[in-house]
Amino acid sequence: MTLSHVAPDGRAHMVDVGGKSVTARHAVAAGSITMAPTTFALVRDGAGPKGDVLSTAEVAGVMAAKRTADLIPLCHPLPLDQIEVRAELDAALPGVRVEAVVRTTARTGVEMEALTAVTVTLLTVYDMVKAAGHDLRIGEIVLLEKAGGQGGDWRRDR
Repeated sequence: MTLSHVAPDGRAHMVDVGGKSVTARHAVAAGSITMAPTTFALVRDGAGPKGDVLSTAEVAGVMAAKRTADLIPLCHPLPLDQIEVRAELDAALPGVRVEAVVRTTARTGVEMEALTAVTVTLLTVYDMVKAAGHDLRIGEIVLLEKAGGQGGDWRRDR
């Protein structure tokens, strides 16, 4: 099997994006975490064991998006124009739904940055409430859409 990121000598390398055009690109990702109703109430009431869960988790997601290339081997470091992370309570779960939007003007897309932002936001929620109970489940993390670049636009059927 030949992989695009493995050179003929068998060594890994970053994909060469030097010939690609610099274009406006964005990606949107989402995920969720479910928890016991008592834990949900703590988050809702701002009484989590470690403080304000949602604001802290959103900041963690923004910080993670900025560090994606440090976390994922062979991922290009990108100048990010905008990162928006929203963590919102959902009583129907019960839990928190997270969505991240990342924008750049670059030669490659920001799907990994959006997915990383969502993942770290959810892990931060987990960390901040685990003292209240370990009945936590991080749900499906998905790319919802991407735009820009040679591959064109793509949107997941919701």
